Amino acid sequence: MEKYESRLAVWVIEKRWLVISLALSMVLIAAIGVRNLYFTNNFRVFFSEENPNRLAYEALENTYTKDDNILIVLAPDDKNVFTKDNLQLIRDLTDKAWEVPFSTRVDSITNFQYSYADGDELSVHDLVEKDQLLDEQSLRKIREITLDEPLLFRRLISIDATVTAINVTVQMPRKNEIAEIPAAVSFARSMAEEIRQERPDIKVYLTGTLLLNNAFPESSQRDMKKLVPFSFAVMLILLAVIVGRFWGTLSTFLVIVSSILVAMGTAGHLGFPLSPPSALSPSIILTVTIANCVHILGSINFAMRRGSSKKKALQESVRVNAQPVLLACVTTAVGFLSMNFSDVPPFNHLGTIVGVGVLTSCYMSLCLLPALMSLFPLRPQQGERRGGQLIEKLADLVVRRRVILLWTTMVIVVLLIANIPRNELNDTFLHYFDDSIQFRVDSDYTTNNLTGLYYLGYSMESGESGGIHNPKFLAELEAFAQWFRQQPETIHVSSITDILKRLNKNMHGDDPNAYRLPVDRNLAAQYILLFEMSLPYGLDLNNQLNVDKSSTRLTVSVNTLSSQQLLALEERANDWLKENGSHIKITQATGTNIVFAKLGMHNIKSMLLGTTVALLIISFLLMIAFRSVKFGLISLIPNLVPAAMGFGLWGILVGQIGLSLSVVMAITMGIVVDDTVHFLSKYLRARREQNISSENAIRYAFKMVGPALITTSFLLVIGFSILATSSFYLNAGMGLLTAIVIVFALLADLLLLPAVLMKIEEMKNENTAFNHDHPVSGSV
Repeated sequence: MEKYESRLAVWVIEKRWLVISLALSMVLIAAIGVRNLYFTNNFRVFFSEENPNRLAYEALENTYTKDDNILIVLAPDDKNVFTKDNLQLIRDLTDKAWEVPFSTRVDSITNFQYSYADGDELSVHDLVEKDQLLDEQSLRKIREITLDEPLLFRRLISIDATVTAINVTVQMPRKNEIAEIPAAVSFARSMAEEIRQERPDIKVYLTGTLLLNNAFPESSQRDMKKLVPFSFAVMLILLAVIVGRFWGTLSTFLVIVSSILVAMGTAGHLGFPLSPPSALSPSIILTVTIANCVHILGSINFAMRRGSSKKKALQESVRVNAQPVLLACVTTAVGFLSMNFSDVPPFNHLGTIVGVGVLTSCYMSLCLLPALMSLFPLRPQQGERRGGQLIEKLADLVVRRRVILLWTTMVIVVLLIANIPRNELNDTFLHYFDDSIQFRVDSDYTTNNLTGLYYLGYSMESGESGGIHNPKFLAELEAFAQWFRQQPETIHVSSITDILKRLNKNMHGDDPNAYRLPVDRNLAAQYILLFEMSLPYGLDLNNQLNVDKSSTRLTVSVNTLSSQQLLALEERANDWLKENGSHIKITQATGTNIVFAKLGMHNIKSMLLGTTVALLIISFLLMIAFRSVKFGLISLIPNLVPAAMGFGLWGILVGQIGLSLSVVMAITMGIVVDDTVHFLSKYLRARREQNISSENAIRYAFKMVGPALITTSFLLVIGFSILATSSFYLNAGMGLLTAIVIVFALLADLLLLPAVLMKIEEMKNENTAFNHDHPVSGSV
């Protein structure tokens, strides 16, 4: 291996213009793909097209109407929806809402299709008609009807009548969702702003699935505008301070930009959309690339301080860092590429983009960086003497106190790992967005004061055409709806049985005692037909009944629940159906929140497989690189322990692992290997090439890579801590836990790994000289 490293070192410097030309060509070819990048604005991007939960959700939409909606929530300052001015405003906004692009239905308390008996006939009309006189008597009657109507209460009117909403159902053509969704959302926002201007006494909130879809690209763009530039600025400032020279900082900046352009351009060529997770790829590539460059620059300065010429220092830096940087990049890429085992496409995209970026940074760091540095004037930096002395003292301390360190660190490791079971596989879908996102604020207000954004949608199958008219089916459907209404999580239940009970009362002269389901199948069918014929265009029952009347939709709005709570509620509902639903075919609950809840659970299982595969590949690579099964296995200790410690600490501090944290093991595995590779490579170089004792080899490794390990770990922690400030929790949680794991990885490499190495060497009686069964020549 030594000869290949030496040849590479000579080639990079002697053929520097070729190296630079190759890098420039790579960047130009890949960068063409950047123009193909776009921000997705559909939450479906988190689900593959074959995902069974997504298919169930879309099947429900295709059977009835789409779930895409905008909910315009109004909260008058006078705490009374039922005033003349407020009802007129709601009526006007209901008419205006039909102008929302792609709207197909608008529901409010004013256009609610109120039915009543008019002699022997059924009369159906808007609850608040345009020319209706809204005197005190009318207002009291409207209030009474609204608060007594199951289809409105806690759906479009709050318990205390202080908050109401207008629900706009939207049917997207889905020919150009990048433009379609923002167009509808923009129109709704302009409506809300007009209300605020004209009626400052009305608070306006916007929520719904369309606002949810729009929140994803807005969150992505916000992170791209805020976090990526901030990451660049912080990292380059820190790099300038650490490197201490302008040309090194400039060259590193060019390496970073090149690596990011190749990665993002490749994503464009592959047709990847940008979502909140994948939008953070540049920040992660930036952080990892800087870590590589610090090792190269550190070795250059180390050689020059010892009298080497610039050319010799550059070549020596490439020679000694070729294998560890290559191995570090490959293992990091393997870790990120294992994210393709995830059930979440944005995580697949993130893993692939960063994997490509890290592999690109390997060439850029080992080849382009030294080639660029060879063009600039360089002088050795003399400001590291104190830092070197501190590293030497730390090395002496680790060697002298290795037994105490070994047992102390092992006790800490065991104590933290013991807390892993405290973590609960849980998630809260709405909390993916923090309070800086207006959608989250408006949704929280709506849930607390009116209705829930979370819901369970059922297609209740009768198994026969016209089967929904079967009295036995209707009785079970009504019992199921009543069961849900008794559950503490439930806010509102929408069922066709509520309409049928009202119609039965109407057809019995509005006798309150007749507010029950019809007991005759033909009668139920006639009621439905009569009611449908009385409904205006756009307010039909297609959102509740399928074409042949064999199934009906049941929608259950619930409080903001964690994934565990939501899945537990679904399981209880399934148990009820199994015991009581002999005339109802068992059906699967669906909805945006429940498909996300199931996705998190499935993703954890798939990532366990992905992480296992990555671990096996990384272990195999390390054994080959170190030319030793023993040292390959030893390297697993500081590679696996940090993640276990991180999840243990997370169990103490947070206690919940959701969708984002399920990929942290894959991310950190490749990154934390870097420190181990650099430390072990220098340790083995000292043992094999210099044939010195294990203790002195530890001191040599500390001296050669200790400062760089501390520096790169510090940069990585800062970089991922910046990601932790993202407004999107999937990114923030991932960044924070990754930063924690990297801190533990540094401690494991500087404290635990040396103690383990010396202990094992002592057990093998190899403490004074390296076992000559290992080849002495060659570089690691």
